[in-house]
Amino acid sequence: MEKRRLGNSELYVNPVGLGCMGFSHASGDPVDHDTAVKTIRQAYDIGYDFFDTAEAYTGVYPDGSISYNEELVGKALKDVRDKVVIATKMGVSHNPDRSLKLDSRPETIRRSLEGSLKRLGTDYVDLYYQHRIDPNVEPEVVAETMKELIQEGKIRYWGISEATPEYLRRANAVCPVTAIENRYSMMARWHEDIWPLCEELNVAYVAFSPMANGFLTGKYSPSTKFEGKQDYRANMPQYTEEGYEKALPLLKLLQELSAEYHATDAQISLAWMQNKKPYIIPIPGSRKLSRLQENFDAGKIILPKETIAQIDALLDTISFDVFGGHKSK
Repeated sequence: MEKRRLGNSELYVNPVGLGCMGFSHASGDPVDHDTAVKTIRQAYDIGYDFFDTAEAYTGVYPDGSISYNEELVGKALKDVRDKVVIATKMGVSHNPDRSLKLDSRPETIRRSLEGSLKRLGTDYVDLYYQHRIDPNVEPEVVAETMKELIQEGKIRYWGISEATPEYLRRANAVCPVTAIENRYSMMARWHEDIWPLCEELNVAYVAFSPMANGFLTGKYSPSTKFEGKQDYRANMPQYTEEGYEKALPLLKLLQELSAEYHATDAQISLAWMQNKKPYIIPIPGSRKLSRLQENFDAGKIILPKETIAQIDALLDTISFDVFGGHKSK
């Protein structure tokens, strides 16, 4: 399995990274602390070497205590810290109604980083993202702060999550951006217009939610009972009857291709994006060891250009209802 370079950095990672959010946040009650740590460590044993977390990924255990995702990641990878790439994020907190509170002021960035370093149990972060663009802080100000943190040795590289072309260009002019982390899947392709700029600036595209919050695994439907108020998927448009009906032609094609390539639907959805561009690195998440193995193995699948074109041709005919607030057509 050939490693991929993260943009302009000296970081090389396997083609599939691990999005760790679901162990603590948005996928039901947090996984038991010890189980989560063990599973993340087992992911490393499988071959994962790129782990994605965030300051904002928290959840509440049944006893009322807080699950801090960064703590789980840091503890799981403590003895292999120099062999992995850890990415975390700042600039987002959650209001009681689940809406996002954005704050990317320099003093907040520094305070957040110190907290992340403590929870991760490390003295540096490999890749530090601005989690969301703060409309009240100019990109140059964020980039200058990141530049200082790199010079201080507290972070190695930086990135932007949900980046726009204009914001990326302005930020990169102050301090080179190594990666953007944007939503991307067969059902969410509205960021494809940033690819030429990624190529121009040598920026990696880290794809979060590459299976449309689990939809493209083919394992969920409108009848699925999700795991209570801490599982955000229950209210996502792709899991309504209407949204599901619109996506049925895609699910049918995935089933046909998975049979042809002796793979799973999830693996085909990951291989599709990996074979489109060499700088795309998906970071699917799962709590199950078997699914972690399955996702990792998707990095070995080669889809010919003709198959990718076949998939794209179908996608161009469908306007999906999908979480994220955009139409992918």
